[in-house]
Amino acid sequence: MRLLIVGTLKGQLTTATKIAIDNGASVTHADDNEQALRVLRGGKGADLLLVDVAIDIRDLVMRLEAEHIHVPIVACGIANDARAAVAAIHAGAKEYIPLPPDPELIAAVLAAVANDSRELVYRDEAMAKVVKLAQQIAGSDASVMITGESGTGKEVLARYVHTRSHRAKKPFISINCAAIPEHLLESELFGHEKGAFTGAVARRIGKFEEATGGTLLLDEISEMDVRLQSKLLRAIQERVIDRVGGSRPVPVDIRILATSNRNLQDAVRAGTFREDLLFRLNVVNLKIPPLRERPADILELAQHFARKYADANGVPVRPISADARRVLTTNRWQGNVRELENTIHRAVLMAQGDEIGAGAILTPDGDRLDQAKTPPAVAHATFAAEQVTRALVGRTVADVERDLILETLKHCLGNRTHAANILGISIRTLRNKLNEYADGGLPIPAAGGGEHRAFVQTA
Repeated sequence: MRLLIVGTLKGQLTTATKIAIDNGASVTHADDNEQALRVLRGGKGADLLLVDVAIDIRDLVMRLEAEHIHVPIVACGIANDARAAVAAIHAGAKEYIPLPPDPELIAAVLAAVANDSRELVYRDEAMAKVVKLAQQIAGSDASVMITGESGTGKEVLARYVHTRSHRAKKPFISINCAAIPEHLLESELFGHEKGAFTGAVARRIGKFEEATGGTLLLDEISEMDVRLQSKLLRAIQERVIDRVGGSRPVPVDIRILATSNRNLQDAVRAGTFREDLLFRLNVVNLKIPPLRERPADILELAQHFARKYADANGVPVRPISADARRVLTTNRWQGNVRELENTIHRAVLMAQGDEIGAGAILTPDGDRLDQAKTPPAVAHATFAAEQVTRALVGRTVADVERDLILETLKHCLGNRTHAANILGISIRTLRNKLNEYADGGLPIPAAGGGEHRAFVQTA
């Protein structure tokens, strides 16, 4: 946990620092916004900013956004300054801590940001085999590919590998390759020099240098543009990187972990992922089975989340009733552990009486999980797949894929995110497919519903 304290904190700086260090944080100080930005650009990085309300927090938030630096801010101020607290939250701070600092409150905030509660909870033999392999290879510097469906716990397993390696006391840096626009991802990974492009107001150290000595997790690596993959391959092979706009290579010492919820062999065959990069990353493969294939983990995780969210919400810890356990174990859990966690969180809040009953096991829409009907869009996607299957003879895979994508999008009323989730593809892949179809003159359902818009390719 890396904490950057900005400002003087009304003389409480020493106390806040000691509390943070006692709770396992490494602490850096900055006097003002400009110095804080220099620290963040310089590669030290931070998982949390603790900022004096006397600092212009809105200015800091805007400058961080302008440079695409993503780090949560917690404001601090004297206990009775309610107006300053409200202003700080409105400016973009996630939380407000009154001074003098309370050790338990600061510890809770640090734990929430570090997400220390993300434990590796398992009981099923299928998951035990994966964990055993992770333990075997944790001490090496071998690159590891962690695969599995969305929500199975790939990042949790990656952190587990890091904390059991000889790099455990060094940074664990994660970057989501699917969440950052392609034109910014190179700079995020490798950094840039001042003036390298519009908006590059100063040198910025990238994630490779930030992770020096530690571990870099490339989350959803399958979403990385193939052109950037060649630069990534060189960085892994030669242990050097080139900052955008830089004139000389920079050596790095990191371990690479990567995750994907897709079959990368298929991506190699499709030409969207480099085979040589896959070989470099896939020295060891940790394949996490979906939750529906590890039934013994369902109740173990459910009980863990029930305790966790009872504590978090200040309610009594209730046992899960026999009927509720039956509902949980018979559900398919398409969203895996993430879906189960959200379901149990709702159940903790909705439960009445001495137990968490089946009536508290609800869908996000508030329906009982054991009585929920298949969503219309999902039902139509299934129907469309069946209809297409009956007419496969004489048609190409691309034709079948196109029809299924367009039919699903149509019945999602043009909602790209919903359609991508149903189809099991990323939103970026869906958009690329739609652009391809539009260039071919096909009508594409308008985003958010409405009439079809016909696009005609022009010379």
